[in-house]
Amino acid sequence: MAVSIGPLFGYGPLEVRWYGLMYLIGFAAGWLGARSRAKRPWSLVKPEQVDDIVFYVALGAIAGGRIGYMLVYGLSELVADPLSLIRVWEGGMSFHGGLVGVLLAMWLYGRAIKQPFFVITDFIAPWTPIGLFCGRIGNFINGELWGKPTSVDAPWAVIVNGEARHASQLYEAFLEGIVLFLVLWLYTKKPRPVMAPSGLFLIVYGASRLVIEFVREPDQQIGYVALGWVTMGQVLSAPMIIAGVILIVLARRRASTS
Repeated sequence: MAVSIGPLFGYGPLEVRWYGLMYLIGFAAGWLGARSRAKRPWSLVKPEQVDDIVFYVALGAIAGGRIGYMLVYGLSELVADPLSLIRVWEGGMSFHGGLVGVLLAMWLYGRAIKQPFFVITDFIAPWTPIGLFCGRIGNFINGELWGKPTSVDAPWAVIVNGEARHASQLYEAFLEGIVLFLVLWLYTKKPRPVMAPSGLFLIVYGASRLVIEFVREPDQQIGYVALGWVTMGQVLSAPMIIAGVILIVLARRRASTS
């Protein structure tokens, strides 16, 4: 399969990119799902609070994703041209930076409504994969973050600039989007101990990203960071798995003593 992409549409110097549209779809779908879940009688987050949560999630994801990318992958460019930080239309968003941004935003919002931090993160955990799915589809359409070269005869091969490659964006859309969503959606259909959904999110996402990094090209700015095969994505994802296990253990201990 050969790939050719461009902007969704343009008018003069203005262009609407597929990536931006996918972000919008992700936030909208997450909002609908969260509103539905908030109507459950056992939900600690009420429907009228969902609009604010989605706003803060979007703000944290975009700001954190951009800042995280520039600090980790584009520091030299940022130092040479500080205004590059705000040129998000040129590409460059980090999931791990976005995660930090969202967590900070949820901490601030939780304080504002006097809800514990993990009550908020547990609530948004099942709906986050929708945004991740849309983001990875946006990566694919935008022609970025391709995987490593593969056999041209392989059924999964995608031809990029005349070279057969893994469509690692689609692998991530499947594991970090569809699989992660189904796991969390099914798990949270009934009340769970506080911290458990957040922990499960970290484990499944971290493990998915860790595996996919083996067929994803390392970032050109960094390359492999250790042993000739360890990527920055793996370095940042491994602690997520550990943190997720710790959260689930703590959640179960709390539940057994309450």
